[in-house]
Amino acid sequence: MQSFQRHRDVGLRVLSLTEGETDTVSLMATIACELFHADERFDWLGFYRNVGNETLKIGPYQGGHGCLVIPFSRGICGRCAQTGQTQLIDDVECDSSHIACSATTRSELVIPIYDSTQTLIGVLDIDSDRQAAFDQVDADELQQLMDAVFRKI
Repeated sequence: MQSFQRHRDVGLRVLSLTEGETDTVSLMATIACELFHADERFDWLGFYRNVGNETLKIGPYQGGHGCLVIPFSRGICGRCAQTGQTQLIDDVECDSSHIACSATTRSELVIPIYDSTQTLIGVLDIDSDRQAAFDQVDADELQQLMDAVFRKI
């Protein structure tokens, strides 16, 4: 947590609230709530869970509705799950793979989530109605937070 700058306060809250918890859905629900309410740039924030067969299904989230099912072969979340690489998209309208769950989304940050065995649990998806709302600091710090929480289970 010492390398956190922008997300330090919410990161400390998340770590405190999730300490000792091993249930993935409980962790996701708590994180979604805390992160969503911590940053005005976040218009939708949630998890898509890896349910096998190269398929993501919606998990705990905050904001309007999300897509229920996303194959690894479709969308920015699918690409993140397939490649294991964070997706930092400044303008979703310029990304032909973007799945428009909301007509107002302009930028997106998707972070892969792994457990202690390096198994993909799912992805953290953050949408903003602002173009270029996220940067590499957001990506790096939120990845560190997800690793700190989920790599313990």
